[in-house]
Amino acid sequence: MNKVPERVFESLPWSQFTSQDLATLFPGTEDRRYSLVKRALASGEIIHIRRGLYCLAPKYQKKSVNLYALAQHVYGPSYVSLESALSWHGWIPEAVHTVANVSFKKSKEFKTPLGIFSYNRVPQRVFYSEVERLADASGNVFLMATPLKALADYVYVRKKDWAGIEPAVSSLRIEPEELEQVTGSTLEALFANYANSRVKRFLEGLREDLNR
Repeated sequence: MNKVPERVFESLPWSQFTSQDLATLFPGTEDRRYSLVKRALASGEIIHIRRGLYCLAPKYQKKSVNLYALAQHVYGPSYVSLESALSWHGWIPEAVHTVANVSFKKSKEFKTPLGIFSYNRVPQRVFYSEVERLADASGNVFLMATPLKALADYVYVRKKDWAGIEPAVSSLRIEPEELEQVTGSTLEALFANYANSRVKRFLEGLREDLNR
């Protein structure tokens, strides 16, 4: 095994690692680190995800890579939202092949060997309002929008002129029972968090439909 995957495997808890991690693990010259990384990439022992971000090849991983957890390292600050969050929560039936996120910075998309990661900027008063810090069975930590926040982000990003439950149900095939679980306090928190008129109109219509 090349020195890079061996040292990463022994020293770091996760399979993904950054150039800064490598500088700590290999405190020599940058040229030496570049040479080690180049050889590890050529041998297929590590995978280049984006500039300054890598992960071990599957056969060297202690724990499999969680794409939701990786998304924050690809581009951040960010959290998983939109179709990805709605699918994860079981609100929409379709499988989602792009990891959709909301970012604090400008919108971008990254096509990587592990998948496509999209990031959309959504102006908000409090960026992490109604965002949960979750962990999978392997301990991978990720930030996930609550279902209604993901839906509010969806209305903003996809420019939907919705005014209540019906278009969300018919367009995304969300079960009405899922929306009926939304509390008045959640609606109020989100309504105060977005300045966008489309989002506010949707949340207000939803509040009227649910009698909250």
